[in-house]
Amino acid sequence: MKVAVIDLGTNTFHLIIADLEGPEPKIIYKTNLPVRLGEGKINDNVIIQEAFERGLLALEQFSQLIAEHEVKLVKATATSAIRSAANGADFVKAAKSYAGIEITVISGEEEAAYIFQGVKATGLIQERCLIMDIGGGSTEFIICDPKQVYWKKSYNIGAARLMQAYFHSDPINTSDKQAIKAHLDEELADLKENLSLYQPNHLIGSAGAFETFTGMLYPELDLKAIKSYPIPLSDYQKLSGKFIASSHEERDHMPGLIKLRVDMIVMAALLTDYILELGNLQQMSLSTYDLKMGVLASLKDQTDQLLSAKAL
Repeated sequence: MKVAVIDLGTNTFHLIIADLEGPEPKIIYKTNLPVRLGEGKINDNVIIQEAFERGLLALEQFSQLIAEHEVKLVKATATSAIRSAANGADFVKAAKSYAGIEITVISGEEEAAYIFQGVKATGLIQERCLIMDIGGGSTEFIICDPKQVYWKKSYNIGAARLMQAYFHSDPINTSDKQAIKAHLDEELADLKENLSLYQPNHLIGSAGAFETFTGMLYPELDLKAIKSYPIPLSDYQKLSGKFIASSHEERDHMPGLIKLRVDMIVMAALLTDYILELGNLQQMSLSTYDLKMGVLASLKDQTDQLLSAKAL
């Protein structure tokens, strides 16, 4: 059975089409579009008109692709930008009438649970670890091992939110960096407590910015062909320092850094640096599987259960 998973992120809309027959989902087609739904006023909890229209046009394209592939089931999930926007419900309604796509707005807790399922499918979780997923609107943290989730939470500290609130200098100056750190100290107090309690040693970064880090460090890698990859801390720290010390123009000319992330990568690097220090984490890896693959895994489980029930 062919299914489609749509992830309506704050910066990017993603589409995966997969066949659920067989032991594992088989990806048939995948694409993404840089919608920038959080542009301009994400911290005011508003989707501006231009972003609203870009989102609908992206969903119209996805709808055409879904029809071409004769998909039987579509699961579209919306996260922070739509979840927190005063006109988020209007966007959900417009998506149904304009593109024929029904959107489920998921909570931060549900988002973290799907991310865990996606990362788990890579086989990367071998010990107690901290999963981190940096979005545009929110960032999720999951403390887990292969058997269970000990603690998980979503925070409204995504890269787009931080950038719009605190990134006022170029290159970013000490005052802006200190303001971000003070904000994170306040917001992440309970994460600090749980890191101290469970003491994970391994940071697993879920897709997004972590794919950018890995792709720029190791340009010979085909990120589309791998599920995970180790990132030596010394390599990451050199790259992070380069991002933070550079100007917009310098980053704009860095090979492998897409336009959408030219400024937000600074926020992602500062946030990752903060978490590595906060948890005294000694190991770091990329998981190319994230929320989308978690949703796909859940659809596979549901389909298999239905088939088993029919067989009985």
